[in-house]
Amino acid sequence: MLSEKLLAKMNEQITHEFYSAHYYLAMAAYFKKEDLDGFANFFTVQAEEERFHAMKFFHYINEHGEEAVITGFKDPKRDFKSVEEIFGLALEHEKLVSGLINDLMNIAQEEKDYPSIGFLQWFVDEQVEEEASMSRLLSLVKRVGEQGHGILMLDKELAGRTFTPPA
Repeated sequence: MLSEKLLAKMNEQITHEFYSAHYYLAMAAYFKKEDLDGFANFFTVQAEEERFHAMKFFHYINEHGEEAVITGFKDPKRDFKSVEEIFGLALEHEKLVSGLINDLMNIAQEEKDYPSIGFLQWFVDEQVEEEASMSRLLSLVKRVGEQGHGILMLDKELAGRTFTPPA
């Protein structure tokens, strides 16, 4: 059984994860408009990952005999100006999510909820990977600029990204 405090925060996290998916789809839409299909693919796959994360929380809550509460969220930003801006915003967003996951972990540790600590560790590790990925891509975009062959090569690289749910 989950404490009321942890349950409430996990339900909030479901909303954050679904919001993240929509935010990344808004980014994908920008890239589609700019004819950068590889970048669009990257963020479409990122959106799939975020939905997967939301569903992990959904199932975890249900497995503990509790009710997952699904709520709405604000519209994501969609008036982007550049590739660099988007990756900067994506990195900032992943850092925000990392903070939310760390807050959940702090609650679980305070309550000595060992099953939840184990569950949340996966997300802690995932966020390290997410931040590193966005940081790397932001650095590459800054290096190659937004015009010319470099951005097209990066677009081609990102076109190959797929989502395979972890076991």
